[in-house]
Amino acid sequence: MSGLYFEEFSVGQHFAHRVRRTVTETDNLLFSALTMNPAAIHLDAEYSRNSPFGERIVNSVFTLGLLVGLSVYDTTYGTTIGNLGWEEVRFPRPVLIGDTLRAETTVISARESRSRQDSGIVVFEHRAWNQRNEEVASCRRAALMLKKPPQGTS
Repeated sequence: MSGLYFEEFSVGQHFAHRVRRTVTETDNLLFSALTMNPAAIHLDAEYSRNSPFGERIVNSVFTLGLLVGLSVYDTTYGTTIGNLGWEEVRFPRPVLIGDTLRAETTVISARESRSRQDSGIVVFEHRAWNQRNEEVASCRRAALMLKKPPQGTS
């Protein structure tokens, strides 16, 4: 397990995630189809040529999922109970097919859970950039994180 427990996070802690991902046409097509999003701006190359972007743009919900996914191995893999919500989701630039995204995460806040003794709530700020170092996405995510198991248990 490579994720961190609640006690291992501190406000201001910063992660520059090493895993990057190039977005493919298949990613965009499958995600749009699986989520029932038939928007021409994602799927129709001819239509998109006349759009303000001049080409298809990647489904923004895929971009949000990828942004969070890029952070998992360093932060929450195996130690999160669940996501509690996303706030302040922003897409300042579109993601295009073929863009390679990288992500960084900062811990914004951390507090013990009021209803669960085995966990705490951590708020992360995630940001993604493309290969041109243009910011393409950001969000704040609240996650319910496990506390370290007591000594002698696993």
